[in-house]
Amino acid sequence: MIITIFTKHNCMQCDATKNMMDKQGLRYRLVNLDETQEAAEKLMALGYRQAPVVMADNEHWSGFRPDKIMRLAQPTLAQE
Repeated sequence: MIITIFTKHNCMQCDATKNMMDKQGLRYRLVNLDETQEAAEKLMALGYRQAPVVMADNEHWSGFRPDKIMRLAQPTLAQE
């Protein structure tokens, strides 16, 4: 599974998302929206207006979502 976190500078929810994913042992790549205008425009076109935006396979969401992160950490539940 490939997880991408779209973050911004000085974003508490972004930091909380990264910290929880680290604690769950999830690997991810970061894309900073403050430095990548093209990514920011793509997410806005999808309707996102809040960071972080997490994309993992066919699932994506915005904001700090511990429930979704825990679901990613349990692959058998993510496939249900």
